[in-house]
This record gives sequence, C-alpha cells and structure tokens, in this order.
Amino acid sequence: MAACLLQGAYQVKTLSKKNLAILQMLICASLWSIAGIFIKLIPWSPFVISGTRSAVSGIVVFAYIKIKKMPVIANKRTLISGLVMCLVYTCFVTANKLTTAANAIVLQFTAPVFIMIFSALFFKQKFSRADLLAVIFTLAGISLFFLDQLTPGHLLGNIVGIFSGMFMAGMYITIGNADSTERMSCVFFGQVMTAIVAVPFIFITKPQVTTIPALSIIILGVFQLGIPYILFAKAVEYCPPLACSLLGAMEPLLNPIWVAIFNGETPGIYALFGGIIVVATVTLWCVFGNKDSRTGD
Repeated sequence: MAACLLQGAYQVKTLSKKNLAILQMLICASLWSIAGIFIKLIPWSPFVISGTRSAVSGIVVFAYIKIKKMPVIANKRTLISGLVMCLVYTCFVTANKLTTAANAIVLQFTAPVFIMIFSALFFKQKFSRADLLAVIFTLAGISLFFLDQLTPGHLLGNIVGIFSGMFMAGMYITIGNADSTERMSCVFFGQVMTAIVAVPFIFITKPQVTTIPALSIIILGVFQLGIPYILFAKAVEYCPPLACSLLGAMEPLLNPIWVAIFNGETPGIYALFGGIIVVATVTLWCVFGNKDSRTGD
C-alpha cells in the first residue's frame, strides 16, 4: 500500500514537472516570436545583429548563473552545444535579412524533421506513430499558415533558413542530452561564441549606433534571447527534444500576429486554417503524450 502511494506521488510530481516544462517552452516560443519585427528595424550586418544581441543575452544568462550559484562548465559537450547555438543564431538572423521574416521562421521549423532524422541516425531512436503524425501535421499547418507569404524568390535566404532549421534540431538534441548541471553553460557558451563572431564584422562594417537599433538590440538580447533560453534550458530537463521542437512551433504562429499588430498585415484564410491545425496538433500531442507517460510509469 505504501509503495503504491509513493509511486502515485512520484507520478503526480513527474507529471507536474512535465506540465511546467510545457508552460516554460510555450512562454519561450512566445518570446522568440518577436524576433522578426526587431531584426528588420536594425540596418546592420546580420553577423553584427546576431553577435550584439547575444552579447546582451550572455550578460542576462551569466547573471542568472551567478544568482543561482551554478558552475560554468567548459567541456566538449557544452562547447559543441554552444557552437551549434551560434550557428542557429547566425543562420536565423541572416535568413531574416535575405528573405522575409515569415520565410525565415517557417523554414527554421523544419527542425522536427531533422530531429527525427538525426535521432534515428546517431542515437538509433525510434518514434511512435503519434510522434510522426504530430510532426507531419505541425509542418503541414505551418506550411498552410505561410502559404501566401512563402515566395519562390529569396533563394539564398531560404537555403540559409533550412540550415537554420537543421542547426536548431542539433541544438534541441545536444542541450536535451546534456547533464542538468551543464545546460545553462551550453546556453552561455552559445551567446559568447556568437558575440565573438560579430567582433570582426563590427570593425569591417562600422554600424551606426542610433536609438532604434540600440533599443532593438537590448529588447532582443533580454526578452527575445536571454530570458527565453533560460526557460528553454530548464524545460528540456522534462521535455524531450521533439516535444520542445513541436511546442516551439508556437513561434511561427505568433509572429504574424505581432506583424498584424505593428505593421497592419493580416493573415489570410490559409493562415487561419494552418493555425487551427498546429494548435490542435500540439494540444492533442501534449495531452496524449502525458497520458502515455503516465501509462509507461
């Protein structure tokens, strides 16, 4: 009897942590979604934007590490994770400059497909039919959402956007597989490496620092990168890479809402159908995923 009660208490505690991780990931995706608006306001090189944004974010993450009295761990795993994050940031900002913000976001969210490919190839991981259907419906919904905006032009930007999705998949996997004591260090080194990449481009391009770009960089560094990645590092402990990626699909759904509010652009009928598909898919996947977890325990 006591053993049953203990097992039940453990399952409830685990479930509540999973639900908290889902909430953290949804907040994270919501904050990520403001990237397109502010990146477009900054007339700098994408390398400078990405690096200065990460410099601000690095300060936020380092402050959190110090407040929580966490160690900064420099080893093979954290440095590789940091490098992958650096590639995600650089490719995403570059794609935003070379193509539309909608293109950059929708192409970055090919990440679930790459997660499944990488996990199958390198970790021999098998996925359930529900996982496969969730990925298919999520990508289909996102594609519908941007059907009116995903133009055949901007070829280079679209290619960079796909690479951004590939590297984002690597980020989810490397940080998701890191030890709980290493994850925040992974995030911190990602910011540091990206900031270092920007240094030579600052001297080459000599960007003009005016009020709007400076404020945009601070907003991006603190609210679009720093705080969300702290939440992400906490969420991945109880939310596996594929789950984080699917929950992160809230970002391309919310981005056009901000565009509609600030730029007056409204989504069409395809976008509305795509939004319904993605929200329903992610919701059902989360509900049945938690149910499967309880059954498995």
